Amino acid sequence: MDYQIKNIKFLQSETDWRKCPKDKLPEFAFIGRSNVGKSSLINMLADNKSLAKTSSKPGKTQTINHFKVDNRWFLVDLPGYGYASISKTMRENWAKMIDNYLQHRKNLQLVFVLVDIRLEPQEIDIDFINKLGEKNMPFSLVFTKADKIGKTKGAVNIRNFCRKLMETWEDLPPFFACSAVDGRGKNDVLNYINQVNEMYYNQKNQDE
Repeated sequence: MDYQIKNIKFLQSETDWRKCPKDKLPEFAFIGRSNVGKSSLINMLADNKSLAKTSSKPGKTQTINHFKVDNRWFLVDLPGYGYASISKTMRENWAKMIDNYLQHRKNLQLVFVLVDIRLEPQEIDIDFINKLGEKNMPFSLVFTKADKIGKTKGAVNIRNFCRKLMETWEDLPPFFACSAVDGRGKNDVLNYINQVNEMYYNQKNQDE
């Protein structure tokens, strides 16, 4: 049976990872280039159109936003990287905030990196993914806006992106094609999160 979110609630927004929730629940973060459709995707996964704030203007998310899901795990909405209509200083502060979170958040299980399926491989996405590799941070790829491109062209763009990654990676991470409009990929992403959670809790029980 497909896993579905039954209960999700916003907990807090922070700019300092040390002030994030103290609960030791497994955590899944979502990040991508500004205006990649991150908030819309999160709302689709949660089946709640007003959960995460959406905007056509890049840079809407400016903090580390924690949502508690089914009292079992955290969904984390991170600021986008890349262009946003903010100052260079603020962009640098965001980058430092995100880097500190990724580096120090011990219960972070996985980072979902969102990529616009309509575009050719973007260096800014590749660079961010390579930095995750340097941190040994597990991640998956979510190709967004799949409803806005034909299946054949979408498959070609995903293949091109994966081919670009293979220039610096030996193995490819799991990836999903999603649409916040028609719900495509929702079950795949949620089932994958549930799978990681099952492994987390099984290991935790063994350790205890």
